[in-house]
Amino acid sequence: MGYDTSRSELAYGLAEQVIAGGVNSGARGPDAGWLPSPPVVARGRGPELWDVDGNRYIDHLLALGPMIHGHAHPEMTEAVSTAIAELGTMYALPYELEAEAARAIVDAVPSVELVRFSNSGTEAVLHATRIARAATGRSIVVRFEGQYHGWADQLEWSHHPDLTAAGPVSRPNALPGSLGIPAAFGSALVVMPWNDAETIEAFMTERGDEVAAILTEPVMGNTGVIPPNPGYLELLRDLATRHGTVLIFDEVITGFRVALGGAQAKYGVTPDLTTMAKALGGGFPVSAVGGKRELMELVADGRVLHAGTYNASTLATAAVKASLGILSRPGTYERLYAVSERLQQGIGSLLEEAGVTVQVQGVGPMFQVWFSETPVTNYREAAAHLNSPRYATLVRALLERGVMVHPSNIELWFVSTVHTDEHVDHVLNVFADAVAATREVLVAGDAEA
Repeated sequence: MGYDTSRSELAYGLAEQVIAGGVNSGARGPDAGWLPSPPVVARGRGPELWDVDGNRYIDHLLALGPMIHGHAHPEMTEAVSTAIAELGTMYALPYELEAEAARAIVDAVPSVELVRFSNSGTEAVLHATRIARAATGRSIVVRFEGQYHGWADQLEWSHHPDLTAAGPVSRPNALPGSLGIPAAFGSALVVMPWNDAETIEAFMTERGDEVAAILTEPVMGNTGVIPPNPGYLELLRDLATRHGTVLIFDEVITGFRVALGGAQAKYGVTPDLTTMAKALGGGFPVSAVGGKRELMELVADGRVLHAGTYNASTLATAAVKASLGILSRPGTYERLYAVSERLQQGIGSLLEEAGVTVQVQGVGPMFQVWFSETPVTNYREAAAHLNSPRYATLVRALLERGVMVHPSNIELWFVSTVHTDEHVDHVLNVFADAVAATREVLVAGDAEA
């Protein structure tokens, strides 16, 4: 029996009648590469998904990152179910479990002395930039081309800009990422190239005293995976300190994924503020902003407004405590890294053996495949390879053979705590078969794909 998606296509068509675009986030639909339509999921369990057609997948999409413990993890499910049954869902009043969840974050993340919960990564980054502007009395936020910090008007700039309008490599134009974003918001942003030490140092020397915050992903995770060059995060830390600027690490993806303490723990560079989500809640909607006590006291005494009816629901805080409890167990990250690195090495070897030039770039349990002769270090280098037709062809072959990954290499491969060596063996066998089936396209290149 072949790979049948007829029920998914029917279900997606019915969804389009009542949901704008048939999906509730842009990365899930045909415009993001799911052609002719996305698989419609029936259920998930552990590291596996089943769609409504009965197709079974080893899942390396992992809901774009939150499912660090896989689907329906029994401890996560029990923790949240117990919280609902015994506590209810929300009060708009403090309760003990939220402090226990906050303590787990403070104990794990080097930069965090005080924390506030919210519901999405976008919210957390908005709050962080507000705190930075309040603390410094300045307006400008420096951010980096190709990084994503949420969909809000103040943040969705120069994520994946058109290079014909993006301006010089060393001083990119700030370009809105959507219709409907007022141009005025761009006046409070300065866009820099990632991993370019000379350019950021020159800019901060020139205008550092105007900069409220340097906002960065410590590992670029929204344009594939682009790690920091050696010494780059240390330079950002030094520049921020030198100019009285707040250094914000957006660890929505890297937080609790590349180490219990996030990328800041892995690289030994401590920001002033940190935003967290995804792995924080292990599949439940929760985010947080935290940092130095002196900065978070602006929130504590009400000088900086932080509000939200749904902040710190019992579902969210129970999920945080359970997720970080699982991640805190000895050997967890060693296993995550071992499984992921074996998968990465296997994928790279299979492509190289097939005569395909490739860079498999990753940090621990997050990685991506670039059909590039050299490592990709910034957005401009990545742009020529983004939304690669070759990659999409390979992914279609993987989906047909039961491996779930996103068809756009803008997104990532993720590995969870419940993926095992046996899963890696299976995925690599499937990958070998998919490469053999698509080798002609892979070798020919994107121009012919």
